[in-house]
Amino acid sequence: MVAVIMDGVKTSMDIRAKLKAEVEALKDKGVTPCLTTILVGENPASKLYLRIKHKACSELGIASKNYELPEDTNEDKLVELINKLNEDKSVHGILVQLPLPRSLNEFKVVCSLSPDKDVDGLHPYNVGCTSWGKYRMVPCTPLGVMVLLNRYGINVAGKNVVIINRSTLVGKPLRRLLIPDPLQMLISDMDTLFLNADATVTVCHSKTEGLKEKTREADIVVSAVGQRPSFILTGDYIKEGAVVIDVGQSRINGKLYGDSDFESVAKKASYITPVPGGVGPMTVTMLLYNTLLATSIQTGHPLKLSLNDLLQGFSTSGRSR
Repeated sequence: MVAVIMDGVKTSMDIRAKLKAEVEALKDKGVTPCLTTILVGENPASKLYLRIKHKACSELGIASKNYELPEDTNEDKLVELINKLNEDKSVHGILVQLPLPRSLNEFKVVCSLSPDKDVDGLHPYNVGCTSWGKYRMVPCTPLGVMVLLNRYGINVAGKNVVIINRSTLVGKPLRRLLIPDPLQMLISDMDTLFLNADATVTVCHSKTEGLKEKTREADIVVSAVGQRPSFILTGDYIKEGAVVIDVGQSRINGKLYGDSDFESVAKKASYITPVPGGVGPMTVTMLLYNTLLATSIQTGHPLKLSLNDLLQGFSTSGRSR
């Protein structure tokens, strides 16, 4: 079997062209969407991710600002800044780059965000909406995974899915998206459905026993460990014809790797996402979408581009190898 490579770059560019038109339409109404990011500390990976996000904003015409705070910033100072941005009507999206230093309580910080400006979709209100199937801001990586699956025509209904991650950013929200209640699937108050509902999902993690046995039974494996070389998803972890979504990112000697041993996995998989060029660009694109959605919520100017347009409308057979 020769795996189809799911091209996140091409898919992202297609979506971003439509998002750029939305930005221009908002500007015609006197509104310039604005994303503000906050970085605490000197984490090199976080700085790199923020540069990528701000570059993407610039390319679409979205205004962006970045606040860099020292490692020893206390919670009160950080929350004070967030409250100031919550009240600033020129700021439509706020992203606190995670992880925060261990001295800070991430939950308390996330709770201080306005739910309408929480473009990471981590505020308890937005998490609750996702759990109920009343989608507002959905975490960017899980949303990007769902869009990529839809755009490649991969129907997960009835399929066994194994997610190797239980985090608030990836594993938990992705599970909710894969098994929504069909009676509660209105997205962002629009008449739109996730077409890839009704999977059977197993969430695994570092303490899971018999991981390889579980992944070998999966039709779709989503790996988001990011601890290479201590964990590498090799070909013997998957069954013939499985779909492999590689969300993991590890930098070794300046080079970016995913969780998968690409060569061995691609020989057995039917579809696979590369690293780089797979889920990463989709995550950034969904951040841009959430920023525009937040702008729409706050200004009352509806977007022409629905989530249904993101989930559909793109035909590709991918690249095979």
